[in-house]
Amino acid sequence: MTDTPAPAPLSSPSSPFQIADFRRFWVARLFSVVATSGMVVVLGYQLYDVARGQYGMGIKEAAFQLGLMGLVQFLPQFVLTPVAGVVADRFDRRVIAGLTMVLDALIALVLTLATYYHVLSLPLLFAMAAAHGTSRVFIGPALSSIAPNIVPAELMPRAVAINAMAWQIGSMGGPAIAGVLFAVAAALPYGASVALLAIAAVGAFGIRRLPPPAENRQAHPFRQIADGFRFVANDRFLLGCITLDLFAVLLGGATALLPVYARDILTFHGQPVGSYGLGVMRAMPGLGAALVAAFLARRPVEREVGAKMLLAVAAFGVATIGFGLSRDLWLSLLMLIGIGAADMVSVYIRTTLVQLHTPDAVRGRVSAISGLAISCSNELGDMQSGVAAALLGATGAVVFGGVGAIVVTLAWAIGFPELRRARTFAAKYQS
Repeated sequence: MTDTPAPAPLSSPSSPFQIADFRRFWVARLFSVVATSGMVVVLGYQLYDVARGQYGMGIKEAAFQLGLMGLVQFLPQFVLTPVAGVVADRFDRRVIAGLTMVLDALIALVLTLATYYHVLSLPLLFAMAAAHGTSRVFIGPALSSIAPNIVPAELMPRAVAINAMAWQIGSMGGPAIAGVLFAVAAALPYGASVALLAIAAVGAFGIRRLPPPAENRQAHPFRQIADGFRFVANDRFLLGCITLDLFAVLLGGATALLPVYARDILTFHGQPVGSYGLGVMRAMPGLGAALVAAFLARRPVEREVGAKMLLAVAAFGVATIGFGLSRDLWLSLLMLIGIGAADMVSVYIRTTLVQLHTPDAVRGRVSAISGLAISCSNELGDMQSGVAAALLGATGAVVFGGVGAIVVTLAWAIGFPELRRARTFAAKYQS
């Protein structure tokens, strides 16, 4: 009788893409970002155009409407973030992500029909922006918490970079595609978003079940909310990482004013760059970020991660100032690429540090708090940009924001020395 040789042990994956669930996760992420980023850009352009044309507003008044749209998207984030974090820690995260993608598909469908039948109005556009803000508050914690559950800790830095590639490729491709489709037929980009979000939802639902930790199903939701905020407040390292992005991008965001630059400031051959130019400009930060993400996926940052994160935020501010002052289209596009590249380095390092320094039982709530900070920096940043543009003009608002981002970087480098001293991505918690 001969002994049957034991099967050779399965080798550990060397790339996140060797994991089937990560591939589904990545596709869902990519398609949803392409769909929603294109949808939001067209929504902003339509809101500004409707305000200028249908309602007869001046440039400053219409720019202020863009700021209000940011506020409308932020309010659901502010109110529902604690609930979204608890939901991500108590229920299957892939199901939450899939359902929110279905909700975004319904929003895109409403905008498709409203645009096709020419019944757009400011109240309808604001309502759809608020609905999308509600969707985002739930999808953020769920999606952000999935990767550490399906990828080994040693592959997380690479997974974060690859995941960021999906985000940035989507952020780059979505607006560019939407701008072209909008020029062909105004309703077309929304219809494309419906199809892409349906595919993304299928990918999310296809990930294996991710049951939450047993203690999360038994704890009282209100206590879980308080525990999540207490955990972040008591961990200076996490607090510094999260608030750095909050205040730097809150002041330094320029994307809310891109419709102003496209319609009334930047020209090409003597004509405003319009919707084509808006799509290209909106894609440029994504291009810079995608190039950096592709590089980081092959050669992850390993040393002096904290100092590099701070330098990246400062570079973000410098590029923002350059964009604000530029009147040359090509220089403006180059500055936008620099904004995206610097932001990608900061996001990559910060996301990896936060994920690896947070236990799984509280990861959904910490991701929700981090998402709230990102929402504050984006949506309230849009509001700040709109208000600043009304007071200082578009150029003054963008330059003011870039200077503010640099000042915040210096303040955090001094106030949170833990960030400067972070040398590596060494995981504090294992999933």
